[in-house]
Amino acid sequence: MTKTRALSALLLAACLTMTACGTRNDGKTPPDPALQQNEETNKLPRAMNSDPLTAPIAGPPLPVGSRWMPASEYTPKESNFDAELRGTYRPDDKDPKERVPNIIERGRLIVGVDQSHNLLSYRDAATGNLRGFEVEIAHEIAEDIFGDRDRVDFRFLQSADRTRALANGTVDIVIRTMTITPDREKEIAFSQPYMIADTRMLVLTSSGINSVEQTSGRTLCAVEGSTALDKIPDFAPNSNLLITKSWGDCLMSLQLGQTNAVVVDDTLLSGMMAQDPYSSIVGETLATESYGIGVRKPDQHFDSRGLIRQVNSTLDRIQEDGTWRSLFDEWFGPYLPVPTLPEPKYIDEGRRGDNDDEEQS
Repeated sequence: MTKTRALSALLLAACLTMTACGTRNDGKTPPDPALQQNEETNKLPRAMNSDPLTAPIAGPPLPVGSRWMPASEYTPKESNFDAELRGTYRPDDKDPKERVPNIIERGRLIVGVDQSHNLLSYRDAATGNLRGFEVEIAHEIAEDIFGDRDRVDFRFLQSADRTRALANGTVDIVIRTMTITPDREKEIAFSQPYMIADTRMLVLTSSGINSVEQTSGRTLCAVEGSTALDKIPDFAPNSNLLITKSWGDCLMSLQLGQTNAVVVDDTLLSGMMAQDPYSSIVGETLATESYGIGVRKPDQHFDSRGLIRQVNSTLDRIQEDGTWRSLFDEWFGPYLPVPTLPEPKYIDEGRRGDNDDEEQS
């Protein structure tokens, strides 16, 4: 990695979260040793995560708020990914005025999204408009509610803020690469899946890394709070972790030589690869996850079942009329095979206990 590339990446990171540009080493200019990983231990140079006054080697700092550690020292959140999912509410034959009268009265659907997930939900640098697969899903939901796809207010959320934003009513729904898990179902409700994603690795093509078996002693990057981070110690226990606040930080760290691979769903990796032609998605599928649209869980103070049914109605419609396939081909066609979405699992509302949410305080 040349000094030119490192400087370019640092300057660009100050302007954009998700970006990939710069100059690759053409083989003629010796690489800057300050940016290289310690070849003896394959660990991150201390200079990248230490006080510059005491660092033995100069080098760019780690992304703000990030931390580095051996995977063996990281304690994943207690999660049971294999537990049975509760399910979602089946669409009914009511119209939007009956399902979501408060949203109809307000005149806008408020949606929590990201603004830096390339291909999924990002701000177009040329126009300033939000674009991406998840943005289009939000517009389709608004179309079915209002007959006007543009009646959407977008609110930008960090991963850690998604559940809280639903609970306090900041947003109506969240469409932000949110994996449906049993633990999350305890806090919020989900729609049926709108995307299936495989967890894999993004590496620099020149790295020679092709599988997770080659990551022993090397550094893998994942975002704090992500399901990918919690799974790394299982499939790569001898690796090291660079834990960041955003996937843009992971991409920048890969470009700077601070990490050897980014581990996350291939939908997000596709967006990174689209921005950096020197990167590749490699390795076997480490996990498969379903994204759902997050909605506040129904309780005695707030009945969100109509909104959940409305969202599921739109997801049914866009699969049946071919809109979902067209959106997938537009955004992910060059990078990923078309996934088969699973059949929705609906709550049996006739069974005792299946409406317990409404009785909670």
